[in-house]
Amino acid sequence: MPVKKKKVKLRKEHKSKTGGLSKKGRDKINKETGSNLKRPVTKKSGLTKTERARKNSFCTRMGGMKGPMKKPNGDPTRKALALSKWRCPKK
Repeated sequence: MPVKKKKVKLRKEHKSKTGGLSKKGRDKINKETGSNLKRPVTKKSGLTKTERARKNSFCTRMGGMKGPMKKPNGDPTRKALALSKWRCPKK
């Protein structure tokens, strides 16, 4: 039987304006679901093996998601903001 995922309500204060979640948002999700979300890997160089693997995994997973990179008014979507924050290569 599949495990049902717990939904967490996030308010504006839990989201970062530059993409992704704020520290407060990560802490809320970790507390309510028992997960272990870490902050994004934003360094350009000097990545450890673990950081490089996390970054590659995130960029591959998020980059492959369906959906636009810009809203109808021209602003970037949350997806676009998160990919740029992680410094993922553009397609």
